[in-house]
Amino acid sequence: MGTNETCVDINPHVEKYYLTPMYSIEFIVGVIGNLTVISGYVFCLKEWKCSNIYLFFLSVTDLFFICTLPMFVDQYANDSKWFYSDLCCKFNRYFLNCNLYLSVLYLTCISIDRYLLVRNPTKLHWFQKKQTAIVICFILWVFVTVELIPMFTFIGPKNVTDNDEQAVVCVDYASSGKARNSMIYSMLLTIVDFILPLCIMGFCSIKTANNLRKISSQRRKYINLEKPHRLVILALVFFTVLFTPYHIMRNIRIASRMGNKMRSTCIYKGIKAGYAITRPIAYLSSAINPIFYFMLGDRFRETLLSKVPFFGPRLMAQSSRTEQSK
Repeated sequence: MGTNETCVDINPHVEKYYLTPMYSIEFIVGVIGNLTVISGYVFCLKEWKCSNIYLFFLSVTDLFFICTLPMFVDQYANDSKWFYSDLCCKFNRYFLNCNLYLSVLYLTCISIDRYLLVRNPTKLHWFQKKQTAIVICFILWVFVTVELIPMFTFIGPKNVTDNDEQAVVCVDYASSGKARNSMIYSMLLTIVDFILPLCIMGFCSIKTANNLRKISSQRRKYINLEKPHRLVILALVFFTVLFTPYHIMRNIRIASRMGNKMRSTCIYKGIKAGYAITRPIAYLSSAINPIFYFMLGDRFRETLLSKVPFFGPRLMAQSSRTEQSK
């Protein structure tokens, strides 16, 4: 059962018929969504708060991230053949990972900001100052950029033989480099850039939800906090569901490369396919973030809708009637 003769390698089909359409959809939705949010902040929002700065940098980061996808769409649509330069392969894979982890860290900052806002609405914490937010965003950008420089020693194009023809493939991080070194580095990234932010987001989300519940019970007659409460929990669920499978499968994928005996088995091919399936799920956050955080800011939503001719006022009126009926 473990031989090549009895195993069907589904990876070419996964890459061509799953990765290609998924990356295409994420690119289209992500570009439209992030450009809309960025334009809304630049042209519509007059007074910026700390949360607006984090959301703006998140949208800019997501937009850069999304812009790396078209070349990979081209690659997977053409049987994984890479038609661009070696340097372009390295930088695209690097930017993809860099922007992915920047998005994670900016989402963590947004969770901290909302927790501090709910915990003490009348006090401006140093973390919530606009100057501090700009400095933190810059520090995070420098930190992730430096942290991922070693990835250049792992990633890069690879020559493969397909039907007696030589082809160049731009392989992803988990499929390149020496497996043992990649595993150590991958575990470091997983702990620092995923598990730690997940713990911080979990703590802040739970505390924020508890505080919102207390405020809602004390002021039930005056304020409805059911929507913010749901969105706080939903943010944590989205973060966990989208990023957890990717990090688990990435480390399993690297571990499967450590032994030569496993490379011809069905399990090895299944792990490779499973890892490929989780990648677009993680990258989906860059397309969902603009839509999700658009719902969080009522003032920003109203300001943006007011600039939309004809449809804007109707949507605002409909949204107002919906809120009043609840």
